[in-house]
Amino acid sequence: MNEINNYLCPIIIEIMSVETTKLELMHLLLQTQKENLLAKIKKVFEDDHEEWWSEMSKEEQQEIKTGLTQADKGNYTASETVIERFDKWH
Repeated sequence: MNEINNYLCPIIIEIMSVETTKLELMHLLLQTQKENLLAKIKKVFEDDHEEWWSEMSKEEQQEIKTGLTQADKGNYTASETVIERFDKWH
């Protein structure tokens, strides 16, 4: 059990730090009226998404497209079902 705690504690701290940063950014975004600043921030997120996609191989991109198409057709397993299935091993 101690090994699990040693593994999880840094992860939890990192998650908390990320969540704190998000809240701070949300506060700053809500306070500003500078449209040019908001446009720059929006572009950062758009550029990040484009880089993420373009860094994947064509095969990975195709797998994602296939998965989205299958999900749109209702051909998927709900996360609750997956969690229930694998929960018995935890």
